[in-house]
Amino acid sequence: MIDGDLIAVAGFLALFAMMILRVPIGIAMGLVGIGGFAAVAGWGPALNLLAQSPIRTVTDFNLTLIPFFVLMGVLATNSGMSAELFRTGQSWFGVFRGGMALSTIGACAGFAAICGSSVATAATMTKIALPEMKRVGYRDDISTGVIAAGGTLGILIPPSVVLAVYGFITEQDVGKLFIAGILPGMLAIIMYMLALRIAYARSLPEGTRFDLGEALRSLGGVWAVMLLFIAIIGSIYFGVATATEAAAVGSFLTALIGILRGRLNARKLMDSLVEALRTSVSIYTILIGAILFGYFLAVTQTPQKITKLLTSLDLGAHGTLALILVFFVLMGCILDAMAMIILLVPIVYPVIVQLGFDPIWFGVIIVMTVELGLITPPVGMNVFVINSIARDISLPTIFRGVLPFVGADLIRLALLIMFPWIVLYLPTTMR
Repeated sequence: MIDGDLIAVAGFLALFAMMILRVPIGIAMGLVGIGGFAAVAGWGPALNLLAQSPIRTVTDFNLTLIPFFVLMGVLATNSGMSAELFRTGQSWFGVFRGGMALSTIGACAGFAAICGSSVATAATMTKIALPEMKRVGYRDDISTGVIAAGGTLGILIPPSVVLAVYGFITEQDVGKLFIAGILPGMLAIIMYMLALRIAYARSLPEGTRFDLGEALRSLGGVWAVMLLFIAIIGSIYFGVATATEAAAVGSFLTALIGILRGRLNARKLMDSLVEALRTSVSIYTILIGAILFGYFLAVTQTPQKITKLLTSLDLGAHGTLALILVFFVLMGCILDAMAMIILLVPIVYPVIVQLGFDPIWFGVIIVMTVELGLITPPVGMNVFVINSIARDISLPTIFRGVLPFVGADLIRLALLIMFPWIVLYLPTTMR
């Protein structure tokens, strides 16, 4: 019989080889999971696993919140809510130096509250904010850096698809994870604005004259976003609805608002459904592959062995945590956010539990760490999305623009590790 450790090493090598060959991560994890499980337990049990796991995954009630939140984000984009957020932000922040960039960060945060996807937030705001910032004379590195960094708020500010997947993998309350992301998300907005003003103080255009009447009128365009955020997060916080129920209500309300405002017709509704279906299928494929890969990890006892290895290093709880976070940052240079959560969390989560860290707190910390991968080379998913839309701006220019925001992220990560109550306060007050 082949040694389990040898099978585990071979499985990881095969997985990384397939990723280098550009095999989709979900397919790669599924193939390695089934092949590795068969090497240990035989092909009969492995094929039974292949027959049962996909059905169990796509019919899991707790996972239905993913397509609902995806649909809500698509409907919000197609009904023009993102553009309204940007205009409102400009009305209120335009008076400050660099006001348009500040309003872009605020609009990214607002859109993240109804979207849950960093890539979608970055793509949407590139189309809306980048032409406006170019028009008033922003440097390309500043304008694209602001959008790339602001886009990362999509996976932290609730509702967050990545936080939902983390909750599914670790069997944690998704509602508590969403509420735990609120204060760190607000801290991120403030620190991004400070980073912008400090790093680019002399390069930002002057502000415009403040018009109180216009600013107040602009709020009429964002009532839909505020209503959706209150309906979703409020119902979860006060125990009125579960995260899945809130997601269903949120997608319905988004569609209803879009229809009543004349922004969504039958064609746009159908296009939104198709787009949401494609995105959801992609996420479910990754989840199914991750579950199959998880069985492979379980049968080879890889998480237990890694837990034993890390705890034997005698680095202390925070030393081991730092080692894990550095590993995640490095892996973020070659993997996207969802792949990192699905592939690595099952491996490191037992270590975190044994070290005594709160799983809800760790969920927010790890999602913040994953955020760095969205704006750091060589992958930098948000950077590539912006480059694919604004082809006249080079990748090095965009990466240069995000450097101050990477620094802000590292400081924020250190603050949340030093003061865990920032993450845990709101969840402890939930009903």
